[in-house]
Amino acid sequence: MIFIGVAAVIVLLLVVIATRPERYHLERSTTIGAPPEVVFAQVNDFHAWTAWSPWEKVDPELKRSYDGPAQGVGAHYAWSGNAKAGAGNMTILSSQQPTHVEITIQFLKPFKNVAQATFTFVPSAGGTRVTWAMDGKNNFLGKAFSLVANMDKLVGGEFEKGLAAMQTVCEGRSVNVQRPAGGGSLANN
Repeated sequence: MIFIGVAAVIVLLLVVIATRPERYHLERSTTIGAPPEVVFAQVNDFHAWTAWSPWEKVDPELKRSYDGPAQGVGAHYAWSGNAKAGAGNMTILSSQQPTHVEITIQFLKPFKNVAQATFTFVPSAGGTRVTWAMDGKNNFLGKAFSLVANMDKLVGGEFEKGLAAMQTVCEGRSVNVQRPAGGGSLANN
């Protein structure tokens, strides 16, 4: 009798997991006080990600490799790190300066999955409205994980941290005010 009860619970759990959404989408936006070209450059060049990506800081021993063009379409970045950083790679699929960058992300560890990240840059009164979105397919493990953790809160929170760090980097670069030698007016660099 206990065996039948346990089996029924397992079957019910499997049915619940199977009915979870097949796709996921999450996004976060912020306004950065810098022109779209400045913000775009932070995303279009994987070398720049070390200054603002929240995942770059979870493993001080993170191994990185870059391949293909230095920036734009075809630029490729791979990482391998501790259990928190995992392993995977990203490739820029589409790059239209200064409006958007689309990236495919292949996660290898701690779980396998493929996702599409899209960054859009829209001029606004305060500078540039940046939206960071990610779309992907939930495999069975992803569906099961969604029963116990809210991916939008977990990953969305990391997006918020990354956008805040990007804001610091971009505003520091675009509003680096210096007084020219010999006096004169202030200028933005």
